[in-house]
Amino acid sequence: MAAEPCPAGATATSCLSTWHLTVVKKEIKSTGRTSTYKATLKDGDSWQGVVDFGDPGPLLEHLKPGDKVTATAWRRDIVVLSRDGVRQNTSEAPRDEIQMNAAVGMLAAFFAAQAFAFGAVRLVVPRAYAPFAWDPYGRRLLFTSIAVCFGVGLPAVWIGIPWWTVPALGLPAMACAAVLMYPRSVGPTAGGGR
Repeated sequence: MAAEPCPAGATATSCLSTWHLTVVKKEIKSTGRTSTYKATLKDGDSWQGVVDFGDPGPLLEHLKPGDKVTATAWRRDIVVLSRDGVRQNTSEAPRDEIQMNAAVGMLAAFFAAQAFAFGAVRLVVPRAYAPFAWDPYGRRLLFTSIAVCFGVGLPAVWIGIPWWTVPALGLPAMACAAVLMYPRSVGPTAGGGR
């Protein structure tokens, strides 16, 4: 959104350039798990290329071969196609999905905290470190943290709620899960009890 239109004759890639292209063909296929949404475009006889979309609407589904469209390019990729005031982002359009960045960062923090805690316990009490071992508590914590991060991050992206809700919901959920999964009775420890 912060990119400015390119000055006349500029070759910079961080500005927006506009091209008037012609539709050669479109391809809309939605069969089960795989979907294809493409438009083949050309600029006279000098250039021809394919542009991918994430869905058929609002523009792609109405295009026909021979239609004239306006393509907006940024960093050498067509990011928007428009015709008669109807615009559609292509698959190359930059996304502002920082909710998933927050979810992946939270997952990295959970992993780092778990590795630090399990490692510290092993260093301090090398013969009696249970239940701070991979099997079963560590494995359960790791897989639960993956589920919590993606279970909170993906709906946040889909719904469009602010990024800060991801750690606000994920941290308490993971703390509750860690407490609930903590073994109440600990059996013989690794390396001890011989």
